[in-house]
Amino acid sequence: MVTFLPRLPGRLADVPSFDRAIGGAESNVACTLACTGHTTRWISRVGTDGFGDHLLTAIAECGVDVAHVRRDPLRPTGVYFRTAGDRATGTHEVAYYRAGSAASAMTADGLDAAALRAGRILHLSGITAALSADCLGLLRELTARRPGRPLLSFDVNYRPGLWRDTARARVLLDLARGADLVFVGDDEARDAWGLHGPRAIRRALPEPQLLVVKQGRAGATVFRRTGGPDFRRTGETDLRRTGEPDLRRTGETDLRRTGELDGRRDDATATFVPALNVDLVAATGAGDAFAAGFLSATLRGLPDRDRLRHGHLWAAAALTVPGDLATPPSRPQADRLAALDDTAWERLHLGPGWTDADVSGRRADEEVPTQ
Repeated sequence: MVTFLPRLPGRLADVPSFDRAIGGAESNVACTLACTGHTTRWISRVGTDGFGDHLLTAIAECGVDVAHVRRDPLRPTGVYFRTAGDRATGTHEVAYYRAGSAASAMTADGLDAAALRAGRILHLSGITAALSADCLGLLRELTARRPGRPLLSFDVNYRPGLWRDTARARVLLDLARGADLVFVGDDEARDAWGLHGPRAIRRALPEPQLLVVKQGRAGATVFRRTGGPDFRRTGETDLRRTGEPDLRRTGETDLRRTGELDGRRDDATATFVPALNVDLVAATGAGDAFAAGFLSATLRGLPDRDRLRHGHLWAAAALTVPGDLATPPSRPQADRLAALDDTAWERLHLGPGWTDADVSGRRADEEVPTQ
């Protein structure tokens, strides 16, 4: 979608002008990953209007392959407007205009199946499932467990304004069960599914190999299922041979010793990493940045703790800018900060511009100051 960001705080009724930007969960993830050198492809559908032209140009300029995006001459490109406030507050407003949009007409038959399967990871969002019956059918097709598919990543991305009826939103739980890696906020799981806490969410979602539960300002927990097959071969790279971590690491909880998840013994570990202290500018886009950071570390075969830390660092980059997209930390900078000991990690306090700070001369145990 094209996003319109207010130039001033206040209600949509009162904001006189907006700045145009690009938005959309999947394209946000693709652009953020491309900024740090990963090869990414965005597959979608936009109109033949000027907004579609803008999206393709802007996303391509981020380094993303947009060759497989279809143009629809009969339907417009979706747009949305939002206020400047935090999405979690009652005053935040979002106005979506994408009923009948080009993206809402996506179908499994209308996309290039070979292009979808070509990557090591296929990342999807639950937002797509809310756009139309055709889009829901597309997500059902892509999350079906079939041999040879890439590692399937699914961000629940529950948006009440898109679902209206929470009973319908339970379809997101079914889609998540078909994924290998799932991202979900504990607030999303509570509002959409009536689930309370990471353990309850894991009991409802035992199928994914990795389940990441985001717990707001507290941090995030990743559950890893250790029984059964590990990540399948994806493309030319087998993640099991490129550094999938030893699961017996400090900071991980072995659920085989601490309890049961669903009435039977479940071979799983749980790793929790606290969130960073940041000077919040805007929360929009932080979830997509977190997913991108976690996926980047997954592609590199880093341990679960470091995957969560990279997610937190990339989210911190988004939290300290006004728009949906932020430049993530460089790989050396992120690796340096992710390697901090627990005390130094909890002492970090990041402000606007921190990804531009030259920390190359600092010791790994020193705090990165706010700007």
